[in-house]
Amino acid sequence: QLHLVESGGGLVEPGGSLRLSCTASGNTLNYYTVHWFRQVPGKEREGVSCISVSDRITNNQDSSKDRFTISRDRAKGTVYLQMNGLTPEAPGTYYCAARSISYCTSEYASWGQGPRVTVAS
Repeated sequence: QLHLVESGGGLVEPGGSLRLSCTASGNTLNYYTVHWFRQVPGKEREGVSCISVSDRITNNQDSSKDRFTISRDRAKGTVYLQMNGLTPEAPGTYYCAARSISYCTSEYASWGQGPRVTVAS
């Protein structure tokens, strides 16, 4: 099981940008499908964007698909979620999840700790 480490969360003003990073401690994510999820208090965790092991991208939310970009840096074995034009609806805890499969799913064995994203003036 992977130990996923996320970074890049924090406070940003409306319209601002953040980039979240997901790495596997002592490992590489190059052979894993990686999925970003978001959770807000009182609601179920929801998928945001996913990149398969072959770099096929699936965006789960129409409201953010033009502003959020998932990408993979194979030299670093890292997956990113670039979030631009953040709105007051974007805050939450963002988790990356990974699984050694070729497709995106809602079931993952490995999860990161979930950095918080806050959007406020």
